[in-house]
Amino acid sequence: MFGRFRAWSQRHDKLVDALWVSPLIGLCVLVAVPYSNIRPEDPGAYLSMGGYVGLSAILLAPLLWRSSRPVPAFAVIASISFVQWLLKLDPIPANIAVLVALFSVAYRARFLWAALAGLVAELGIFLALVHWDSPSLGMFTTGTIFVATIWLTGIYANTRRRYLVSLEERAERAERERDQQARIAAAAERTRIARELHDVVAHNVSVMVVQADGAGFAIDADPEQARLAVQNISKTGREALAEMRRLVGVLRQDDAPGTDYLPQPGLNQLEELVRGAGVPAELQVSGAPGELPEGQQLAVYRIIQEALTNALKHGGPAAKALVELRYGRAELVVKVTDDGRGAAAPASAGGHGLVGMRERVTMYGGAVTAAPRPGGGFEVLARLPIQTQRAA
Repeated sequence: MFGRFRAWSQRHDKLVDALWVSPLIGLCVLVAVPYSNIRPEDPGAYLSMGGYVGLSAILLAPLLWRSSRPVPAFAVIASISFVQWLLKLDPIPANIAVLVALFSVAYRARFLWAALAGLVAELGIFLALVHWDSPSLGMFTTGTIFVATIWLTGIYANTRRRYLVSLEERAERAERERDQQARIAAAAERTRIARELHDVVAHNVSVMVVQADGAGFAIDADPEQARLAVQNISKTGREALAEMRRLVGVLRQDDAPGTDYLPQPGLNQLEELVRGAGVPAELQVSGAPGELPEGQQLAVYRIIQEALTNALKHGGPAAKALVELRYGRAELVVKVTDDGRGAAAPASAGGHGLVGMRERVTMYGGAVTAAPRPGGGFEVLARLPIQTQRAA
């Protein structure tokens, strides 16, 4: 509510300034009654009704700019008051505009201008007492205290305003940074999900296509082999559906209590992956297997899955694959080779598999290479640092 009021006041600063000055205008109107009875020929009368109204108007008018231009407004009012003193005209209620302008300078201007305005106001107190019939030190002290109180109130309000502005700026900056972090996190999550979808769909659909083609060729000559191929298609399709459900479950915002999803695949599922790769493949493990984090296990699983998918898609009908896992003291080496067409395989446009492998390996501080072998075939070699101590 306070923020909306301040925003409205900033848009209508002239109207707000006029509202703040309206009590002073009312005071000037009330005091104007005695001036209506003064005639120009009366001795000792310095201002007629017209002079009073005119002087009050030119003293109060600059206050309409006290918010946008506080220093010029104070300078104009102080100059008019000084000319009034030179002409030995009695002070009028409109001279209070000097103190109002002093507060505006202390509230909105820099400290140097506020200090100069305070000195000018103090000089005005002294000059006003010079023309007084019987000035005293007590009157000067009272005036000084009054001016100092107004000046200090403006300085405090200025400090408070700057503090609130800084708080708002920090809050807005924190909100922008929070939104930016949310966008970055959302982009990273989209990339991760896209990578998972690619790995799941590309591998399983490739296996299903190869099995379906094989079943189509064998359905007349070898019905039993076709039946096995169809069963493998059904099994692969169910696995793909389960993976898709798991990924969709990650995207759900309001999960029902007690909802369980299939765990992400890891090293324990490698043998099943190799058996159902759709291409004749062998798994070899050397070294002492260690306890790897689930995320790193998933990265290894997806790398091997993508490499086998590439062997299935590009290696040719007679290609065979070899999957090697070598556990070292500080790193895990994942090597997948095939004896397919290698560099002679036609290039596929728009693939994201190799990019996904690099992203997964880089996430864990490793490196991966994928290139045709000199003697034929293709090789994927990934090295991942072992992040936890191996199980004894």
